[in-house]
Amino acid sequence: MPRLLYTLLWILALPVVMLRLMWRGRKQPGYRADIAERFGRYTPSGSGPFLWVHAVSVGETRAAQPLIDALALVFPAHRFVLTHMTPTGRETAHTVFGRYGDRVLSVYLPYDLPWLQQRFLRHFQPQLGVVMETEVWPNLMAACEALNVPCALVNARLSARSERRYLRLLALARETFSRFSVVAAQSEGDAARLKNIGATRPIVTGNIKFDMTLPAAARALGVSWREAMGSRPVILAASTREGEEALILDAFKAHPARDTALLVIVPRHPQRFDAVATQARALGLRVARRSEAAPARPDTQVWLGDSMGEMAAYYTLADVVLMGGTWLPFGGQNLIECCAAGRAVLLGPHTYNFSDASDAALNAQAGLRFETAAEAMRGAFDLLDDGPRRLAMGQAGKDFARQHGGATGRTVALLSPLIKP
Repeated sequence: MPRLLYTLLWILALPVVMLRLMWRGRKQPGYRADIAERFGRYTPSGSGPFLWVHAVSVGETRAAQPLIDALALVFPAHRFVLTHMTPTGRETAHTVFGRYGDRVLSVYLPYDLPWLQQRFLRHFQPQLGVVMETEVWPNLMAACEALNVPCALVNARLSARSERRYLRLLALARETFSRFSVVAAQSEGDAARLKNIGATRPIVTGNIKFDMTLPAAARALGVSWREAMGSRPVILAASTREGEEALILDAFKAHPARDTALLVIVPRHPQRFDAVATQARALGLRVARRSEAAPARPDTQVWLGDSMGEMAAYYTLADVVLMGGTWLPFGGQNLIECCAAGRAVLLGPHTYNFSDASDAALNAQAGLRFETAAEAMRGAFDLLDDGPRRLAMGQAGKDFARQHGGATGRTVALLSPLIKP
């Protein structure tokens, strides 16, 4: 009965969902492309066998890289289909997995209606479904069970806030999460919360993101940017969310040493690139953009990172990083890649989506926490003046990332028995 009511709500909401898709497509045309896939209609995909990985957007897609690389070695006869919900997720997949050619396909997952999910599964006939992190759909899991597709929830995380939301719909949550053959959690806390909402015997494997490597091409690009920009230190505001850029820009403009450093801002969502550039110019700051295919000039104060798939290059460019998503209650962004790049990371108060990794990084002295963006900006300039401390934090970040690796191997060991040779 709970899933039937859920399905009826989906049917009623579908016209609104489509209107929202068209609305978002005004600023990000990718939302208006390949709409048939959202209804389970796909072009011929060639022969399998397929392993299916659901990675909703950019973060999950990048996190899937070490897992797919490992599975590709262990199961050389298999192909992969990645499903997403956002065009930025698909763009990231093309960037990260383009080297695999047609061995890795990237498509949209259908809306969560039973007949659409069954249409998707019948088209690709995957031998295994892997859901990254938290993107769990009730009708999708029911369709997998009906068509005998084993599923695993990997790199799974569940914040206390999300747990409370699931507990309000506990019958539906238990029905959904109990259908996973394997649940591989990032931490003991995640495992306990997942078990509380219906997951059967979750196993702690760690965070796969610790096994991500910075691509050599991205590192080289960051080095080339730095060489072109000169010796001026760089403060990076990474993966910022709506409302945070204004706080960071105000804090940067107010700092008396602003002309001694370059502020690089990389908004998380590309549809907001123009708005952020407008905000910075409205403050009287001199702005240049990555899309202009030219490095920041000596008089540039703000360089807008309006590109996708180049975050590793931005980390390589930076001296100090202000982590987006933490200055307003968005729950934070993944800081592991920043630590792996050896950059001191400054966090705000809102890190509940990545609480374990954030707390561990702070305990390892790889980062600092501030209550406001203004305090963090002052802290960033202090670190620019204190080279030994900044470098020590960067090295602590590298050590922290390296010591927590190995989740990929543990996850592959859990998945392998579910896959036909």
